[in-house]
Amino acid sequence: MRTTLMPGSHTGQWFLVDAKGQVLGRLASRIASVLRGKARPTFTPSMGGDYVIVVNAEKIRLTGRKAQQKMYYRHSGYPSGIRATPAGKLLQRHPETVIREAVRGMLPKNPLGRECLRKLRIYRGEGHRHAAQRPAALQLIASQERDT
Repeated sequence: MRTTLMPGSHTGQWFLVDAKGQVLGRLASRIASVLRGKARPTFTPSMGGDYVIVVNAEKIRLTGRKAQQKMYYRHSGYPSGIRATPAGKLLQRHPETVIREAVRGMLPKNPLGRECLRKLRIYRGEGHRHAAQRPAALQLIASQERDT
């Protein structure tokens, strides 16, 4: 017999992730899994998961030549209003956006995915304002340091 949780029966747990030296894609997939709730034994597809706080967003790593080649696009809605920004430049100016877009691409493209994305908090430096929630450290696979 399969049991499912009812909406409101699970209050999300808070997790803290240090992005220092982590590879963007690997970090984003782990965060998306936790936001979706797949890390819990009581995973229910129709419900969101836990909350995630990411600190040190500016110290994320991009592998290969993604800093120059990967582009982020936006459009103003007017003719010829498309703008492209390289990942390296966006990482310097708005590192939160780089992580948020990577995680957003790994979540479902429906209202459930948008609900999961609202549970993601990203901060540039060490500090965050969610100490009252007592976040637990989320274990990530240690990234290997490269001599570059």
